[in-house]
Amino acid sequence: MTLTDAKCRAEKPGASRRKLSDGQGLQFWVQPNGSKLWQLIYYFAGKQRQLSLGPYPEVTLSEARSRRDLAKALLRDGKDPAQEWRQPVPEERLPGDTFKDVALEYIERRRRENLAVPTMIKKKWLLEFAYPTLGRMKVAEIKPVHVLRVLQDIEEKGNFETARRVRATIGAVCRYAVITARAENDPTIALKGAIASPRVVSRAAITDPKALGGLLRAIFSFDGLPPTVAGLKLMAMLFPRPGELRWAHRTMRAR
Repeated sequence: MTLTDAKCRAEKPGASRRKLSDGQGLQFWVQPNGSKLWQLIYYFAGKQRQLSLGPYPEVTLSEARSRRDLAKALLRDGKDPAQEWRQPVPEERLPGDTFKDVALEYIERRRRENLAVPTMIKKKWLLEFAYPTLGRMKVAEIKPVHVLRVLQDIEEKGNFETARRVRATIGAVCRYAVITARAENDPTIALKGAIASPRVVSRAAITDPKALGGLLRAIFSFDGLPPTVAGLKLMAMLFPRPGELRWAHRTMRAR
């Protein structure tokens, strides 16, 4: 459905970036900070490319359509509009498309879902490992090798479980970028099995009453996923084998 100038003026910002299409690759983006931008999606040399056509209302709807038509004419002549329009319509990075931009938006969304404060602190802490390498990169340009460098730095210090959690958190941010049209895929999928698994160390049974009390307090104050919390409490009360607990079924006994 084509846009109208009245609709462009009336669009209000939301919690995340929102896209409206005018047709033939012309897109109208409404940013969470209230800015509105024109973007052209086109194909050149077999690859999808994007080009900023300027902010709205400085660039009106009719002007954006004119620039789109000029870009299509250049494409018919075998020319890339991004290369041809260095002065009139410079190629520029849209706000909100770096890894750190998307990560902060993802964290805010999770916060609105009422995740526990300790959980939010852990997520922010895990993302701090990624920012030095990935923070300023466009999330759409992040490759598996870039993520692998982050994980290898953590692995070299022997923190295998942290590396696993960082990979999962980076993947969650990248998948959020995919659903908000800022990336095409999640690069962490290709890294399955690429990092060392944490070494499991068997522990002796706790027989000291004070030490057991400390363990129970830790279990009942643990802030994690609900199935994990429930599993730890049932383990402490019923003493099943881990596999028996995982495959247990709820049964209803008639009274």
